Amino acid sequence: MRETKGDDRSSGAGRAGKRHFSRLARVALGLAAAVLVAGVAGAGWLAWSVRAVPDDMVSGKVTVSRSVIDRNGLLLRAFQTPDDRWRLAITPQEVDPRYLEMLQAYEDRRFRDHGGVDPRALVRAAVQLVTSGRVVSGASTLTMQTARLLMEGPTRSLSAKWHQIVLALALESNLDKDAILTLYLTRAPFGGNIEGVRAASLAWFGKEPARLTPAEAALLVALPQSPEARRPDRFPEAARAARDRVLQVMVTRGVLSEEEARAASREDVPRLRRDVPLVAAHAARDALARHPQAEEIRLTLDGALQGRLEKLAASRAARTGKRVSLAILVADHGTGEVLAHVGSAGLLDEARRGHVDMTHAVRSPGSTLKPLIYGLAFEEGIAHPDSLIDDRPVTLAGYSPTNFDMSFQGTVRVAAALQASLNVPAVELLDAVGPARFVARLRASGATPRFPPGEIPGLAAALGGFGMTLDELVALYGALARGGEALTLVREPEELDRARLSLPRRVLSQTAAWRIGEILSEVPPPDTANGEGIAYKTGTSYGYRDAWAIGYDGRHVVGVWVGRADGTPIPGITGYLTAAPVLFDVFQRISPERVRLPQRPRSIGVEDRVPAPLTHARTRNPRREAGGAAGPEIFSPPDGATVDLGLGLPGGGGAPLTVKLRRGRAPYVWLANGAPVESGPFARSVTIRPDGPGTTVISVIDADGRSARVTLDLR
Repeated sequence: MRETKGDDRSSGAGRAGKRHFSRLARVALGLAAAVLVAGVAGAGWLAWSVRAVPDDMVSGKVTVSRSVIDRNGLLLRAFQTPDDRWRLAITPQEVDPRYLEMLQAYEDRRFRDHGGVDPRALVRAAVQLVTSGRVVSGASTLTMQTARLLMEGPTRSLSAKWHQIVLALALESNLDKDAILTLYLTRAPFGGNIEGVRAASLAWFGKEPARLTPAEAALLVALPQSPEARRPDRFPEAARAARDRVLQVMVTRGVLSEEEARAASREDVPRLRRDVPLVAAHAARDALARHPQAEEIRLTLDGALQGRLEKLAASRAARTGKRVSLAILVADHGTGEVLAHVGSAGLLDEARRGHVDMTHAVRSPGSTLKPLIYGLAFEEGIAHPDSLIDDRPVTLAGYSPTNFDMSFQGTVRVAAALQASLNVPAVELLDAVGPARFVARLRASGATPRFPPGEIPGLAAALGGFGMTLDELVALYGALARGGEALTLVREPEELDRARLSLPRRVLSQTAAWRIGEILSEVPPPDTANGEGIAYKTGTSYGYRDAWAIGYDGRHVVGVWVGRADGTPIPGITGYLTAAPVLFDVFQRISPERVRLPQRPRSIGVEDRVPAPLTHARTRNPRREAGGAAGPEIFSPPDGATVDLGLGLPGGGGAPLTVKLRRGRAPYVWLANGAPVESGPFARSVTIRPDGPGTTVISVIDADGRSARVTLDLR
């Protein structure tokens, strides 16, 4: 019986154990099911949360500082973002590769492998927390840090961490790794209102982040972890300690050698925050006005040259007077690209009204337009550089010009009159050329002459009796430099193609333009300046308000203006004494080597002798007739005709041009664009072989000094 009871008890205990195990199994299965359900639900919730992230959070777009860069990508000027941050656009390709390697080695070694959240890092961080009771290493990836930067809110709560993970996964779902890295490089904080590695590199090192030393790269890796506590300008020792920790980690992770780390740790940390570049302020302001929505605008300026010329302008203006401003414009006259644009002697100098861009200011050009008058006289057969002209008291159309020094030189060569900037010969030549024709050629150069209201162009225009800008004068002299073809100033690379495709405009004939360049290249430079290879002209406006110097060599055209922005006279300033020295300093800063001026055109023979009828410039009643007989008239081709000679056909020089006249008295002197034509001096027709297509002026002078001319468009 006992055995039976024992068996019964044993059997009951077994059954009870089985029931208990069964309950445990059911509980375990229930827990597993619950965990599975919770996991599935959590995964579903996570997936739904990732899909619910707003598009603007994962677009990869960040509001950055509007910036203007030079032709090589160098930052000229930037403007703070609407939230008052210095946040400059940057891509990984524009950053030193060593910095990127150090950043990923320090912050997220598996950045290229995980999907936004690194499970290994999460497990490692959890185990270290449990075993040591404190946080040993973090689990935040670069993607999660980027998400934290985009959230712009607290990140220490569990809820914030959850949202950070969600956003990190969403970023990885919508962007590639380089785009995520770009976001980090643009938004990472570096102290104060500096965000992004480019702004940080400029602020702390004064340079772009394309080339960084190991010490600089390590500091930029360390700063975002605690940007305010490690600001180099406020807490240099904390910054140094954080940088050195990064260097040591780089050694342990094989990025740097021990020797490289020791050398880097000996470098000082920067103790001053540099200003964001403020170069070419006026040009940058103009660019932003042209492109109000653009984040970054590239100009044709050469930032290094611009910086040198801004220092020159400030130095020279300081020598002249505390309220004096100075403007400089430099262009490549082959392409029209503006390489330097100095609008004033200092943007922030209130005494000089530095905010006023004097390259665009309308001022009297003084004598700077005389070369165009002489060029028209050469082109139209009114004068030759070796013609004689009188510099004596004269009254023309009620206007009695005098020279700057109130004296007269008597009879001089035309070339010498231009080099000495004599006023009377210039007015006489303008009278012969005609003010209307002179103004028309100015407009052909792209200028807009501003005359007083109700005033028509008169002889006072020869001495600057109207308004122009430095921009317009530089374009005009650029036309002289390129053989008389108008120059369009280009300020943005995108404009180059439009400038190339635009129809060429002729300001002067090639022959006349070359003659002007030859004459101006022989004007003595001021003081001990090296003037070899530079053709230039100076000008001083009435009342000593404006001093000008404009010049060119074989590649560059340069304009300089000196004066007060408010137009107040400055006794003693002149173009020659005040502006010309700056002009030659500018050419030296462009390059100490000169590019040669254009060579003599084929239309001008080696012996460029003055034709007999032009021994004296034809300025005294050039339309006089001898004995009542009619003067010469060119009747074929007629004035203004377009003549197709096949000049533009490949492989051929085109057909010759035959010009015929009637009336007048032989012998005749024929000129093409101001250059004597060797054949047919006694004939009533002449055959000319043009240099190429374009506008050509054919002139003829008879034995009595009477003349005729036609302007033809040769093709």
